[in-house]
Amino acid sequence: MQGYVPRKIQRLVAERLTQFPVVAVLGPRQCGKTTLVWEAFSGPTDAVYMDLESRTDLSKLREPELYFSLLRSGRGALLVCLDEVQRAPEIFAVLRSMVDREKRNGQFLILGSASRDLLRQSSETLAGRIAYLELTPFLATELPKADAASLARLWLRGGFPRSYLSANNPSSRAWRESFVRTFLERDIPQLGFSIPAAGLGRLWRMLAHLHGEQLNSSQLGSALGVSHTTARSYVDLLTQTFMVRLLEPLTANLKKRLVKSPKLYLRDSGILHTLLEIDDVEDLLAHPQCGTSWEGLVIENAIAALPDWRPSYYRTAEGAEVDLVLERGRRRIGVECKASSAPTVSRGFWTALDDLEIREAWVVAPVGEPYPLREGVTVASLPGFLGAMAGDSLTPAATSPAPPRRSR
Repeated sequence: MQGYVPRKIQRLVAERLTQFPVVAVLGPRQCGKTTLVWEAFSGPTDAVYMDLESRTDLSKLREPELYFSLLRSGRGALLVCLDEVQRAPEIFAVLRSMVDREKRNGQFLILGSASRDLLRQSSETLAGRIAYLELTPFLATELPKADAASLARLWLRGGFPRSYLSANNPSSRAWRESFVRTFLERDIPQLGFSIPAAGLGRLWRMLAHLHGEQLNSSQLGSALGVSHTTARSYVDLLTQTFMVRLLEPLTANLKKRLVKSPKLYLRDSGILHTLLEIDDVEDLLAHPQCGTSWEGLVIENAIAALPDWRPSYYRTAEGAEVDLVLERGRRRIGVECKASSAPTVSRGFWTALDDLEIREAWVVAPVGEPYPLREGVTVASLPGFLGAMAGDSLTPAATSPAPPRRSR
């Protein structure tokens, strides 16, 4: 594997630590949260790193208030980084008292592999004191090389660093297979859920075949032999652990019969391909899920790279459809995803643009230079689309000083 790849979020983490006492960086396991801290971020203050999956570090927090007080005694302003904080959710109440006592920003940097909803204690006890950021696997605009081969690798292998940076496709596939097993057999139980690994794994594979389709909890429940509420709770769990995304339909005040069920996507294309047993690009291009796989890659990158925009999809009973609608203020943009070097769009796409009065739309496809499809509609590559939306600010943030040292 090659070395550290700078992440776009690192500059934002540093900025939030100057604005909030606590900053939480959440994301799936193995997406690079710990590496981000050790390789690219420490800030100007003294810092201590604690891994709550380490029995030694976790034992120090039996009396957390006492430990933090002793740790900070005589050392001035100190940044404490708590990794895998979901292992000790009860610590949030202590963080509040410490934060209120010191009354300064940049006190705690917490890393977690569970979503904000699964860490409800933080929302309840640290309201107004904490900023949440999400770190995803690699985005198209973070790749070491901005070329077609790198994008094809990202599409096939997904963005988890150890998968993307593997020496070859077989080693990447082996890492992803191990990740799936570990997630089912260890990560889910550690979060306190007593769900059989075999049952959840079966659901996950079913969802891979439903990637890009509307969620139907009743059909899932029937296939699994459980109630529709149980099936939906399993889907919600995969959502809260960053494995699945539910893209909600656009709620517009139109005289149309709108589809109201969310669309379901596996968030990482590499995990999707592992569950579908797709091993190389040739297999991918010949697979029936090729188009929806590309669609998921585009949507996940767009949502992650443009957090200030509200995402949804649009579909009517009459067949008008746009894969992704991005809204911010009075601005509305349509995005259609096509896994073709010569993309064409259906009449339903043009109808949807008229329905929503969209004057700016993109067709995102594996193409070279962007070109107009008609006035207001541009065909572009995924990096080209993201670069245009972000004002062409594609240069990764510069790295920061040395990493924090481990607590002794």
